[in-house]
Amino acid sequence: MSTSPEEPKSKKNLVLLIIILLLAVSNGITLFLLLRQKQKTVEQIIKYEKIYIEKNQVETDLIALKKQYEELQTHDAALQKEIEEKKAYIDQLLKEAEKHRGDAYVIAKLKKETETLREIMKHYVRTIDSLNTLNQNLIAEKKKVLKKLDEEKEKQQVLEKEKEELKQTIKKGSILTCFNIVAKAYQLKRGGTKETETSKARKTDRIKVSFTLGENKIAKAEEKTVYVRIMTPDGKELAKSYDESYRFKFNDSHGYYAGKTSINYANKEMQVVVNCDGKDGDFVPGNYIIEITCDDVVIGTTSLKLD
Repeated sequence: MSTSPEEPKSKKNLVLLIIILLLAVSNGITLFLLLRQKQKTVEQIIKYEKIYIEKNQVETDLIALKKQYEELQTHDAALQKEIEEKKAYIDQLLKEAEKHRGDAYVIAKLKKETETLREIMKHYVRTIDSLNTLNQNLIAEKKKVLKKLDEEKEKQQVLEKEKEELKQTIKKGSILTCFNIVAKAYQLKRGGTKETETSKARKTDRIKVSFTLGENKIAKAEEKTVYVRIMTPDGKELAKSYDESYRFKFNDSHGYYAGKTSINYANKEMQVVVNCDGKDGDFVPGNYIIEITCDDVVIGTTSLKLD
Protein backbone atom coordinates (compact mmCIF):
# COMPACT_ATOMS: atom_id res chain seq x y z
CA MET A 1 0.00 0.00 0.00
CA SER A 2 1.55 3.25 -1.00
CA THR A 3 1.34 6.55 0.96
CA SER A 4 0.39 9.77 -0.76
CA PRO A 5 2.94 12.59 -0.47
CA GLU A 6 0.14 14.95 0.60
CA GLU A 7 -0.71 12.96 3.76
CA PRO A 8 2.33 13.95 5.99
CA LYS A 9 1.89 17.53 4.97
CA SER A 10 -1.77 17.42 6.02
CA LYS A 11 -0.88 16.00 9.46
CA LYS A 12 1.73 18.67 9.94
CA ASN A 13 -0.79 21.39 9.18
CA LEU A 14 -3.23 19.87 11.68
CA VAL A 15 -0.68 19.89 14.49
CA LEU A 16 0.20 23.46 13.68
CA LEU A 17 -3.47 24.42 13.79
CA ILE A 18 -3.94 22.74 17.14
CA ILE A 19 -0.94 24.59 18.55
CA ILE A 20 -2.27 27.87 17.26
CA LEU A 21 -5.64 27.17 18.80
CA LEU A 22 -4.03 26.30 22.15
CA LEU A 23 -1.98 29.46 22.07
CA ALA A 24 -5.07 31.47 21.27
CA VAL A 25 -6.97 29.90 24.14
CA SER A 26 -3.98 30.46 26.47
CA ASN A 27 -3.65 34.07 25.41
CA GLY A 28 -7.37 34.52 25.82
CA ILE A 29 -7.27 33.12 29.31
CA THR A 30 -4.21 35.21 30.15
CA LEU A 31 -5.89 38.34 28.78
CA PHE A 32 -9.03 37.53 30.71
CA LEU A 33 -7.03 37.11 33.92
CA LEU A 34 -5.13 40.32 33.28
CA LEU A 35 -8.32 42.24 32.63
CA ARG A 36 -9.90 40.77 35.73
CA GLN A 37 -6.86 41.67 37.88
CA LYS A 38 -6.84 45.14 36.37
CA GLN A 39 -10.50 45.54 37.22
CA LYS A 40 -9.84 44.43 40.80
CA THR A 41 -6.94 46.86 41.03
CA VAL A 42 -9.09 49.67 39.68
CA GLU A 43 -11.85 48.76 42.09
CA GLN A 44 -9.33 48.70 44.94
CA ILE A 45 -7.98 52.10 43.91
CA ILE A 46 -11.49 53.52 43.66
CA LYS A 47 -12.33 52.04 47.05
CA TYR A 48 -9.17 53.50 48.60
CA GLU A 49 -9.77 56.87 46.98
CA LYS A 50 -13.34 56.84 48.28
CA ILE A 51 -12.08 56.04 51.81
CA TYR A 52 -9.44 58.77 51.46
CA ILE A 53 -12.06 61.28 50.33
CA GLU A 54 -14.36 60.31 53.21
CA LYS A 55 -11.44 60.57 55.64
CA ASN A 56 -10.63 64.08 54.38
CA GLN A 57 -14.31 65.01 54.59
CA VAL A 58 -14.52 63.70 58.18
CA GLU A 59 -11.41 65.71 59.13
CA THR A 60 -12.85 68.83 57.49
CA ASP A 61 -16.16 68.34 59.29
CA LEU A 62 -14.40 67.76 62.62
CA ILE A 63 -12.24 70.90 62.24
CA ALA A 64 -15.31 72.97 61.33
CA LEU A 65 -17.21 71.43 64.22
CA LYS A 66 -14.42 72.25 66.67
CA LYS A 67 -14.47 75.87 65.52
CA GLN A 68 -18.23 75.98 66.13
CA TYR A 69 -17.70 74.54 69.61
CA GLU A 70 -15.04 77.19 70.28
CA GLU A 71 -17.59 79.88 69.43
CA LEU A 72 -19.95 78.58 72.12
CA GLN A 73 -19.61 80.71 75.25
CA THR A 74 -21.70 80.51 78.40
CA HIS A 75 -21.52 81.63 82.02
CA ASP A 76 -22.90 78.26 83.10
CA ALA A 77 -19.80 76.52 84.53
CA ALA A 78 -21.15 72.98 84.15
CA LEU A 79 -22.21 73.53 80.53
CA GLN A 80 -18.92 75.22 79.65
CA LYS A 81 -17.07 72.23 81.11
CA GLU A 82 -19.03 69.86 78.83
CA ILE A 83 -18.18 72.04 75.82
CA GLU A 84 -14.47 71.92 76.68
CA GLU A 85 -14.68 68.13 76.99
CA LYS A 86 -16.30 67.88 73.55
CA LYS A 87 -13.53 70.03 72.03
CA ALA A 88 -10.91 67.70 73.51
CA TYR A 89 -12.85 64.70 72.16
CA ILE A 90 -12.83 66.22 68.65
CA ASP A 91 -9.02 66.51 68.86
CA GLN A 92 -8.92 62.83 69.75
CA LEU A 93 -11.14 61.91 66.76
CA LEU A 94 -8.87 63.89 64.42
CA LYS A 95 -5.91 61.83 65.60
CA GLU A 96 -7.91 58.63 65.03
CA ALA A 97 -8.78 59.74 61.48
CA GLU A 98 -5.11 60.33 60.67
CA LYS A 99 -4.05 57.05 62.28
CA HIS A 100 -6.65 54.91 60.46
CA ARG A 101 -6.75 56.80 57.16
CA GLY A 102 -7.28 53.61 55.09
CA ASP A 103 -9.69 51.86 57.43
CA ALA A 104 -13.21 52.19 56.04
CA TYR A 105 -14.77 50.87 59.23
CA VAL A 106 -12.98 53.40 61.46
CA ILE A 107 -13.68 56.27 59.04
CA ALA A 108 -17.39 55.35 58.94
CA LYS A 109 -17.43 55.21 62.73
CA LEU A 110 -15.75 58.63 62.94
CA LYS A 111 -18.28 60.02 60.48
CA LYS A 112 -21.08 58.79 62.71
CA GLU A 113 -19.40 60.32 65.79
CA THR A 114 -19.12 63.62 63.91
CA GLU A 115 -22.87 63.64 63.25
CA THR A 116 -23.53 62.85 66.91
CA LEU A 117 -21.29 65.73 68.00
CA ARG A 118 -23.09 68.06 65.58
CA GLU A 119 -26.45 67.17 67.11
CA ILE A 120 -25.05 67.69 70.60
CA MET A 121 -23.74 71.09 69.52
CA LYS A 122 -27.20 72.07 68.26
CA HIS A 123 -28.57 71.13 71.67
CA TYR A 124 -25.92 73.30 73.33
CA VAL A 125 -26.83 76.22 71.06
CA ARG A 126 -30.50 75.94 72.03
CA THR A 127 -29.57 75.65 75.71
CA ILE A 128 -27.26 78.67 75.57
CA ASP A 129 -29.89 80.70 73.73
CA SER A 130 -32.40 79.78 76.43
CA LEU A 131 -29.93 80.72 79.17
CA ASN A 132 -29.11 84.01 77.41
CA THR A 133 -32.82 84.79 77.10
CA LEU A 134 -33.27 83.93 80.77
CA ASN A 135 -30.26 86.06 81.70
CA GLN A 136 -31.58 88.96 79.66
CA ASN A 137 -34.91 88.66 81.44
CA LEU A 138 -33.13 88.49 84.79
CA ILE A 139 -30.98 91.49 83.87
CA ALA A 140 -34.08 93.44 82.84
CA GLU A 141 -35.81 92.43 86.07
CA LYS A 142 -32.70 93.34 88.04
CA LYS A 143 -32.62 96.77 86.40
CA LYS A 144 -36.26 97.28 87.36
CA VAL A 145 -35.56 96.24 90.95
CA LEU A 146 -32.44 98.43 91.15
CA LYS A 147 -34.36 101.35 89.67
CA LYS A 148 -37.10 100.85 92.22
CA LEU A 149 -34.52 100.59 94.99
CA ASP A 150 -32.86 103.79 93.76
CA GLU A 151 -36.24 105.52 93.76
CA GLU A 152 -36.96 104.25 97.27
CA LYS A 153 -33.46 105.25 98.36
CA GLU A 154 -33.98 108.70 96.90
CA LYS A 155 -37.32 108.98 98.71
CA GLN A 156 -35.63 107.82 101.92
CA GLN A 157 -32.88 110.40 101.44
CA VAL A 158 -35.49 113.11 100.92
CA LEU A 159 -37.31 111.96 104.06
CA GLU A 160 -34.04 111.85 106.01
CA LYS A 161 -33.20 115.33 104.77
CA GLU A 162 -36.63 116.62 105.72
CA LYS A 163 -36.33 114.85 109.06
CA GLU A 164 -32.92 116.41 109.67
CA GLU A 165 -34.20 119.83 108.61
CA LEU A 166 -37.14 119.43 110.95
CA LYS A 167 -34.79 118.29 113.68
CA GLN A 168 -32.59 121.33 113.12
CA THR A 169 -35.66 123.55 113.04
CA ILE A 170 -36.86 122.10 116.32
CA LYS A 171 -33.35 122.37 117.72
CA LYS A 172 -33.15 126.03 116.71
CA GLY A 173 -36.65 126.64 117.95
CA SER A 174 -35.83 125.01 121.27
CA ILE A 175 -32.90 127.33 121.95
CA LEU A 176 -33.70 129.51 124.96
CA THR A 177 -33.70 133.26 124.68
CA CYS A 178 -32.00 135.54 127.16
CA PHE A 179 -32.72 139.23 127.82
CA ASN A 180 -32.53 141.91 130.51
CA ILE A 181 -28.91 140.96 131.07
CA VAL A 182 -27.21 142.93 133.80
CA ALA A 183 -23.61 142.43 134.98
CA LYS A 184 -22.30 144.15 138.13
CA ALA A 185 -19.08 143.97 140.13
CA TYR A 186 -19.10 143.46 143.89
CA GLN A 187 -16.69 143.63 146.76
CA LEU A 188 -17.23 140.98 149.40
CA LYS A 189 -17.06 141.92 153.06
CA ARG A 190 -17.58 140.17 156.39
CA GLY A 191 -16.20 136.91 155.10
CA GLY A 192 -18.32 137.03 151.98
CA THR A 193 -21.66 137.58 153.65
CA LYS A 194 -21.97 141.18 152.53
CA GLU A 195 -21.75 142.43 148.95
CA THR A 196 -20.97 146.01 148.01
CA GLU A 197 -21.29 147.10 144.40
CA THR A 198 -18.14 148.63 142.93
CA SER A 199 -16.74 149.83 139.64
CA LYS A 200 -13.12 149.46 140.69
CA ALA A 201 -11.19 146.47 139.44
CA ARG A 202 -8.88 146.35 142.46
CA LYS A 203 -11.88 146.11 144.80
CA THR A 204 -13.79 143.52 142.78
CA ASP A 205 -14.16 139.98 144.20
CA ARG A 206 -17.21 138.87 142.23
CA ILE A 207 -19.13 139.64 139.09
CA LYS A 208 -22.82 138.93 139.40
CA VAL A 209 -24.77 138.32 136.19
CA SER A 210 -28.57 138.46 136.27
CA PHE A 211 -30.91 137.89 133.33
CA THR A 212 -34.30 136.59 132.26
CA LEU A 213 -34.79 133.33 130.38
CA GLY A 214 -37.64 133.68 127.90
CA GLU A 215 -40.68 131.46 127.48
CA ASN A 216 -40.22 128.57 125.02
CA LYS A 217 -42.91 125.92 124.48
CA ILE A 218 -40.71 123.81 122.20
CA ALA A 219 -37.78 123.42 124.56
CA LYS A 220 -37.73 120.49 126.97
CA ALA A 221 -39.03 121.21 130.43
CA GLU A 222 -36.14 119.85 132.48
CA GLU A 223 -33.22 120.71 134.68
CA LYS A 224 -30.68 122.75 132.76
CA THR A 225 -27.23 124.12 133.51
CA VAL A 226 -26.48 127.74 132.68
CA TYR A 227 -22.83 128.74 132.25
CA VAL A 228 -21.30 132.23 132.31
CA ARG A 229 -18.02 132.75 130.49
CA ILE A 230 -16.06 135.94 131.08
CA MET A 231 -13.18 137.21 128.96
CA THR A 232 -10.92 139.58 130.93
CA PRO A 233 -9.37 142.72 129.39
CA ASP A 234 -6.01 140.95 129.12
CA GLY A 235 -7.53 138.14 126.97
CA LYS A 236 -7.89 135.45 129.62
CA GLU A 237 -10.89 133.38 130.65
CA LEU A 238 -11.95 134.10 134.21
CA ALA A 239 -12.10 130.84 136.19
CA LYS A 240 -11.29 129.56 139.66
CA SER A 241 -9.36 126.71 138.07
CA TYR A 242 -8.32 125.61 134.61
CA ASP A 243 -8.75 121.89 135.07
CA GLU A 244 -11.44 119.69 133.44
CA SER A 245 -13.97 120.46 136.18
CA TYR A 246 -14.28 124.03 134.86
CA ARG A 247 -14.22 123.14 131.21
CA PHE A 248 -17.49 123.23 129.19
CA LYS A 249 -18.77 123.16 125.61
CA PHE A 250 -20.37 126.02 123.65
CA ASN A 251 -20.99 126.63 119.95
CA ASP A 252 -18.92 123.53 118.94
CA SER A 253 -16.00 124.85 120.97
CA HIS A 254 -14.66 124.50 124.52
CA GLY A 255 -13.67 126.96 127.21
CA TYR A 256 -13.66 127.61 130.94
CA TYR A 257 -16.59 129.06 132.83
CA ALA A 258 -16.47 131.72 135.53
CA GLY A 259 -19.75 130.62 137.09
CA LYS A 260 -22.68 128.26 136.58
CA THR A 261 -26.06 127.42 138.07
CA SER A 262 -28.67 124.68 137.67
CA ILE A 263 -32.29 125.63 137.01
CA ASN A 264 -35.59 123.78 136.63
CA TYR A 265 -36.90 125.17 133.39
CA ALA A 266 -40.66 124.85 132.94
CA ASN A 267 -41.09 126.60 129.54
CA LYS A 268 -41.89 129.90 131.24
CA GLU A 269 -39.95 133.09 131.88
CA MET A 270 -37.70 132.89 134.87
CA GLN A 271 -35.11 135.06 136.57
CA VAL A 272 -31.59 133.68 136.91
CA VAL A 273 -28.56 134.99 138.80
CA VAL A 274 -25.06 133.57 138.43
CA ASN A 275 -22.14 134.48 140.74
CA CYS A 276 -18.72 134.56 139.10
CA ASP A 277 -15.98 134.66 141.70
CA GLY A 278 -12.33 135.29 141.03
CA LYS A 279 -9.05 135.26 142.92
CA ASP A 280 -6.77 138.10 143.93
CA GLY A 281 -5.27 139.64 140.83
CA ASP A 282 -7.90 138.23 138.45
CA PHE A 283 -9.68 141.52 138.03
CA VAL A 284 -7.82 144.22 136.10
CA PRO A 285 -9.09 147.51 134.74
CA GLY A 286 -10.74 147.35 131.36
CA ASN A 287 -13.69 145.90 129.48
CA TYR A 288 -15.02 142.38 130.35
CA ILE A 289 -16.89 140.38 127.70
CA ILE A 290 -19.60 138.19 129.24
CA GLU A 291 -21.36 135.26 127.52
CA ILE A 292 -24.32 133.23 128.80
CA THR A 293 -24.56 129.62 127.57
CA CYS A 294 -27.30 126.99 127.89
CA ASP A 295 -27.63 123.65 126.04
CA ASP A 296 -24.17 124.20 124.48
CA VAL A 297 -25.31 127.42 122.77
CA VAL A 298 -24.43 131.03 123.60
CA ILE A 299 -27.83 132.63 124.25
CA GLY A 300 -26.80 136.10 125.43
CA THR A 301 -23.87 138.51 125.73
CA THR A 302 -23.09 141.69 127.62
CA SER A 303 -20.07 143.61 128.88
CA LEU A 304 -18.83 145.26 132.04
CA LYS A 305 -16.21 147.97 132.36
CA LEU A 306 -14.08 148.25 135.50
CA ASP A 307 -11.81 151.17 136.28
